[in-house]
Amino acid sequence: MQRLLPLLIFFLCFSAFTQQEELSLDYYLPQDVSYNEEIPKPQDIIGYIPGEWHVTHDLLLNYMRELARVSPRIEVENRGKTYEGRPLILLIITSEENHNNLEEIRENHLALTRENASSLNTEEMPIVVNQGFSIHGNEASGSNAALLAAYHLAAAEGEEVQELLDNTIILFDPAFNPDGLQRFSYWANTHKSENINPDPQDREYDEVWPGGRTNHYWFDMNRDWLPVQLPESQARIETFHKWMPNILTDHHEMGSNSSFFFQPGIPSRTHPLTPDINQELTKEIGTYHAAAFDELGSFYYTEENYDDFYYGKGSTFPDINGSIGILFEQGSSRGHAQETDNGILTFPFTIRNQFTAALSTLEAAKNMREKILNYQRNFYKNARNSAENGAYVFGSEKDASSAYELAKILEKHKIEIHKIKENFESDGKNFKKNSAYVVPKNQRQHRLVKAMFERRTEFEDSLFYDISAWTLPLAFNLDYAEDVKMNKAGEKIKNLEKPEIDQVEISNYAYVMHWHDFYSPKALNMILEKGLRAKVGMQPFSLENKEYDYGTILIPVQNQELEADKMHQFLQEVSQKSNVQIEGINTGLTQGVNLGSNQFRALQPAKVALIVGEGITPYDAGEIWHLFDQRYDMKITKLDTRNFSRADLSRYTDIILPNSWGSALDDSDIDKLKEWVRDGGTLIGYRNAARFFEKEDFMDLEIKKDSLVAENISFEEQRDFRGAQGIGGAIFEANIDRSHPANFGYTNDKLPLFRNTTIFVEADKQSYNNPIQYTEEPLLSGYISAPRLDSIAGTVPFKHTGMGRGNVILFTDNTNFRAFWFGTNKLLMNAIFFGDEM
Repeated sequence: MQRLLPLLIFFLCFSAFTQQEELSLDYYLPQDVSYNEEIPKPQDIIGYIPGEWHVTHDLLLNYMRELARVSPRIEVENRGKTYEGRPLILLIITSEENHNNLEEIRENHLALTRENASSLNTEEMPIVVNQGFSIHGNEASGSNAALLAAYHLAAAEGEEVQELLDNTIILFDPAFNPDGLQRFSYWANTHKSENINPDPQDREYDEVWPGGRTNHYWFDMNRDWLPVQLPESQARIETFHKWMPNILTDHHEMGSNSSFFFQPGIPSRTHPLTPDINQELTKEIGTYHAAAFDELGSFYYTEENYDDFYYGKGSTFPDINGSIGILFEQGSSRGHAQETDNGILTFPFTIRNQFTAALSTLEAAKNMREKILNYQRNFYKNARNSAENGAYVFGSEKDASSAYELAKILEKHKIEIHKIKENFESDGKNFKKNSAYVVPKNQRQHRLVKAMFERRTEFEDSLFYDISAWTLPLAFNLDYAEDVKMNKAGEKIKNLEKPEIDQVEISNYAYVMHWHDFYSPKALNMILEKGLRAKVGMQPFSLENKEYDYGTILIPVQNQELEADKMHQFLQEVSQKSNVQIEGINTGLTQGVNLGSNQFRALQPAKVALIVGEGITPYDAGEIWHLFDQRYDMKITKLDTRNFSRADLSRYTDIILPNSWGSALDDSDIDKLKEWVRDGGTLIGYRNAARFFEKEDFMDLEIKKDSLVAENISFEEQRDFRGAQGIGGAIFEANIDRSHPANFGYTNDKLPLFRNTTIFVEADKQSYNNPIQYTEEPLLSGYISAPRLDSIAGTVPFKHTGMGRGNVILFTDNTNFRAFWFGTNKLLMNAIFFGDEM
């Protein structure tokens, strides 16, 4: 009977509260704690007990602000807005006495990470805990539990809670992803029945595309802690570095048939730069979760599944910063109640588990306070002692914008960066004052810098929950050197500024613009949208000792819609807005091709559509939407697969088909798309579009077959064996033909590419049809199995073919990965603007 009791409690918990009228706060709150009646309960503000409905972000915000208004334990901080304009708030929760000395406490806490920290007394120092909820908007039990956790911390009375507040600063983020949470709560609430139906096939449990997981542009924000490209990420990273918390929790959900997971994950999948003691402390914190869940009667597991490798995840990013990241994964009801292998899983049950984990974290923090504070101090002391001399340098002689964008990431992470003292050459690469930066290795953020810059190709484990490589200089396609002397460093940069560009010199003949700068497509689009004629140079030329490369943009002065003086004024505006240099020239007599040559080809404004909707990977589509909308200020029409048959495709010069699963388009849609291409359109496909193009006769491809055979692999090992053959995300080197329009704007003959597919396309027999081709030893950084490495060598990630008067272009790799892979964004822009010249 004793052995059956926990199981009985478990099933009772699952089956309870399938009807909302049975629910009360007593279900959630500790029974041995009294609460201040003057503090409003969640239902007093949002209108219902948490768990009856999915809280919308506006109501969640209202409750948090009301708590901050009435409770001396809580202050609220506004940190910006999401893309949809929703506030990104932070609650700072601690004792009233600590609030009176908050800045002094923060400064003393930050001193633990600096030199001479050994003199600090951690016995009386509060610990800092950052608690964050529902970074995936449709994993909503976290943010709904935040209602209860905030109420408990504001209203609970007694010695225990007072001791907690005296010894803890709680940075409380009730919704990491406001836009996604709002989208999902609308869906779940819209489809809720009075008589809750747990049938998993009910519409309530099957969100419409793209779902509430992502933010406005369909990004998985739990992958952006390191690249920090999104406003939500920028707000939380600013908070992190402002406080350097000791523990950061990240509340998620997983499959409905699961129980509850807390870290540590699989030990062999921890990044080598994370100290062993980090995982030991994580495990000790886990004992508090286990005790709390044992008392509650909820099942859980740990050290199984998940990992601590990619530092761009919320539960792993803290580990490279002297903190401890904790991932919580709750089996999801995905609505209000759902049938599972474990019985009826109710929304209130999932909320209670998340609330319990939030409190057990604080209990661990209070009891392990001094130990964890000392760990943080020792982390930075050891980092300083292990730091090498010298520095990294990165830059681009002709693309100052990309170097600047990488420097912005470092600045956000409080990494020390310097200008270079003077131009110099290293390993055959030129580094110039206006477009290169020096990063000292011996600095407080030494380990974080190493994690960003290192190239790693050897691993203890062959399975990864996320990507295995993110080497930032490669992601930005920048020249870099890993071991330069600090005497190359100039002044330390206090406030990073955009690279300087010259004023546009007036001309009555022509203007030219190099295509190297990252933002040159933005400038070209502005010019073409204005109705000005522009041409692209198919061959290099020179003038007055200046070299102009493949892809140089020519803007004639004569026969334009603007008069010469107004045209100069407009181009000056373009140059300033894009931060791209535009030069006035006064002769067409150049060395090489002259400006009147037919090797300058006329360009047309781009009218671009993006296929979205069911069958399309939201991440890939969102990355493209974001690139056009946020980076290049270009309009892009989102064509939903549901309505594709009714769309007038003649409006578009280019249509992009992102990665898809199954058949996103039916036969009539495919015929319509083919007709549009034959009439002169350019169809650009990504990743799995290769199989679609081959199957539907858009393109003749030779895709390598998977001939992998398992030898001496047991049934138990088969999943790991197959998983090890995937490419979760690694970086590979390709040779490029710079004379091909696909590669205009690139200055080197090699290009690092991010790859997370196992689609390998054989090279064409005609070498000029292989403008991008993987080298014979292509691995630059990350994991790939030996058979897959053999398969990728010599294959091509790019294909172009004509169809009637149009073009079909394929990229097997994601050139726009997670908004931080700046180095290959131009490949897509080249396909858009120069597709007809390929």
